[in-house]
Order: sequence, then C-alpha cells, then structure tokens
Amino acid sequence: MQLAMIGLGRMGGNMARRLSRAGHSVVGVDRDPAVAKRLEQEDGVVPAATVAEAIGRLEAPRVVWLMLPAGEITEQTLKEMIPLLEPEDIVIDGGNAWYRDSIRRGQMLAEHGIRYADAGTSGGVCGLDNGYCMMVGAEASVFRTIEPVIRALAPGEDRGWAHVGPVGSGHFTKMVHNGIEYGMMQAMAEGLAILKAKEEFALDLAQITEMWRHGSVVRSWLLDLTAEAFAQDQELADIAPVVADSGEGRWTVLEAVELGVAAPVIAGSLWTRFDSQDDEAYGNRVLAIMRRAFGGHAITKGD
Repeated sequence: MQLAMIGLGRMGGNMARRLSRAGHSVVGVDRDPAVAKRLEQEDGVVPAATVAEAIGRLEAPRVVWLMLPAGEITEQTLKEMIPLLEPEDIVIDGGNAWYRDSIRRGQMLAEHGIRYADAGTSGGVCGLDNGYCMMVGAEASVFRTIEPVIRALAPGEDRGWAHVGPVGSGHFTKMVHNGIEYGMMQAMAEGLAILKAKEEFALDLAQITEMWRHGSVVRSWLLDLTAEAFAQDQELADIAPVVADSGEGRWTVLEAVELGVAAPVIAGSLWTRFDSQDDEAYGNRVLAIMRRAFGGHAITKGD
C-alpha cells in the first residue's frame, strides 16, 4: 500500500521505517530534510521536501498519515492539505489529538469529500521493533481501506490493533489509556520512593524491580523500563524532579468530571505532575507559613 507520512520524529520516523520494511511504499516529509534523507538511505522511505510534494507523489485515492504534535501544527497542516486532496482521499491523524478536535476535523474534511480516521498510537520509541498498539476511530469503509497499514504497524496480524468505533473514538480511547498510564506510573514511583526511604534495610531497587518483572502481579512494560534504568543508576542524582504532562492526562480528568466518573488516582497523578513543574512551588511555601503560624514549625529557607 502507498501512503505519505507527515512528521518523521521519534514516532513518525520509526512508523515510516516499520511500514517500509513491511513492504508498503512510504513517502516521508519532515521539517528537517536530513531526516527524510536518512530514512531513504536506511529503509527506502521516499523523501519529499514539502507536504504538497508528498501528496503529489501518491496515486489516488491517497492516504496521508499525520504524526505531528497536537494543536496548531496539526490544525494548520490539515487546512494546508485540503486543497491538495480529492474526494475519497483519506487522512489519518496518529498524533495525540484531543478527541473532540478529531470529531471536528473529521466533519471539516467531510465537507470536502475527504475521509478521516483518528488513530491512537501507543508504543513509544520501542514500537519499531515491538509494534504499536493501534486504536482506530473511523467509518467501517475507511478502516477497511487502511487496515493493511494498521496491521503492519501493530505487534501482530491478530493482536494489538482494533477498530474501536467512529471518528473520535480512537483518540478518546488513547486519551483514557494515557490517563491510566499516569496512575500506574505514579503508583510505581511512590512505592519505589517508600522502599528507597527505608534506609535501615539498604534495599537494592535494581534487584527488587528486576525480581518483580518475573511472576509478580505488578510486572509490566513500565516496570521493565524502570528496572533497566535502575540497573544503570538507582540514585538518580542527575535527574531533575520534573515530570511533564503532554495533555492526555488533563483531558482524561476533564472528561471524568464531565461524565461524573470518579477518577481519584488519575487526577492525583496529574496534580503531582503539575506540582513537579512548579519552579516557584508557591503553594508549598504557603503551606509552610501556615504550619509556622498555627504550630510554630520551623521554615526551611531557600537558597
């Protein structure tokens, strides 16, 4: 199958490689021309200098896959593509878009006869070798057309992918998936912090996390990654205690509020990430002066 991959970053580039290795014809475009050139040399991805050139290299009906950051970049690229595409062409958005934006964009493209699919994509930088979990929202006819590339990207022909529902449902499923991920990461981090704090036992966290990977009910890919990191360094002295949030956790919590669904673990993990990003930590400073006011507790002065 022939398609264009717009955005060849950590995810898009490896997805283009995996598709090319599976025998699909991939035209790739990135803001850094050297990236597309490297993929051509290493995996046979056809480079294009612009979105227009990439689309021009495709035969109708065209399939164009976007792997761009959520928000304005994706929005502007879609608008740029509309006059370049024809009815029955298909646009797939595999980035981390808000599902309501995906519904709106699907309707916008439909006004021009262009078909749309939103593909929640999980797998990170290991997806090239292990495959990507693909959660696709689309009309049935659209999904049937793009199913060969979904299967090629997935961990297996019969696993790790699904047509989960109509347009918007793919990114909705991925949004909740990432909210769950927030909670799992937070629980693991808190448990390991408790183990680390028990200094009298001098626990070896590399040993413990490696042990948990085998037969434990908490074994997971997140644990695998943590154990591998601890095997190199479990003091983490050079790691700043700042955890970014890319948006999906926020959207999940907002959706839980709107639906009236209790999600205290996911919400709590999101608040923790916000707290880690607060360089001034003003709220914690206020807590300190309250404790001094009512209990006479000492305040630790900053640098």
